[in-house]
Amino acid sequence: MAILVTRPQPDTTSTAAALRARGFEVLAAPMLRFEKVMLSIDTDADFGAVVVTSANALRALADQPVQATLLHLPLFAVGDRTAEAARNLGFAQVMSAEGDAAALRDLLTESSKSKLLSKTRPLLYLAGADLARDLAGELGARGFTVVTQTTYRMMPVADLPDDVAAAFLAGRIEAVLHYSRRSARAFFQAVGLSGVEIAALAVPHYCLSAAVGTIAHDAGASQVVVAQTPDENALFAALDRAIAPLSR
Repeated sequence: MAILVTRPQPDTTSTAAALRARGFEVLAAPMLRFEKVMLSIDTDADFGAVVVTSANALRALADQPVQATLLHLPLFAVGDRTAEAARNLGFAQVMSAEGDAAALRDLLTESSKSKLLSKTRPLLYLAGADLARDLAGELGARGFTVVTQTTYRMMPVADLPDDVAAAFLAGRIEAVLHYSRRSARAFFQAVGLSGVEIAALAVPHYCLSAAVGTIAHDAGASQVVVAQTPDENALFAALDRAIAPLSR
């Protein structure tokens, strides 16, 4: 019996390795495909900090001409994984909100109150093409000026891999992990096109957040589990509670 991971690459590989280390068999069906967007930023712009809500934004920034002009700025990251990606890219001043976009908004607000960040200089928000939340608008309501630059797109994948479709038909998939609304939506569209919708809807679906869980519910999944907090460790903990070691 296998756990199906639907994250895009390279996240699928890291998640699969973590699951295998916990004793699970893993199959992968990345439901979104990464596409870099070339940036055009005024090199004379006096930004106060860089804001990032996904490691993919930093993946897209790598090797772009504008990269070197930004590395001296403080960077505010949504979580530790994104913060690590920023440090690996060369940012020296990296702050992690250790949570979600709301936590990042609050960290920026507190940094302004403590004078670590000045509202007189705009924030550069490196973002994906499809935003689940209007972080720039929320920061604007708190007195920040935010310049949003799209750095990447995540394009839906239309079909399931053949081995995954066959595993659904054979009853070999024990659970499906979903990390975002867009990848979950792409997954449920793909299972319909692949002719395995009934089998796919019958297995448990583990979702990173309630918003992701709503997509699974609306698609007709009969068993939807939402992580207690929106992070991978909480998702794995939910999986561990439900699937006994003897079933692995």
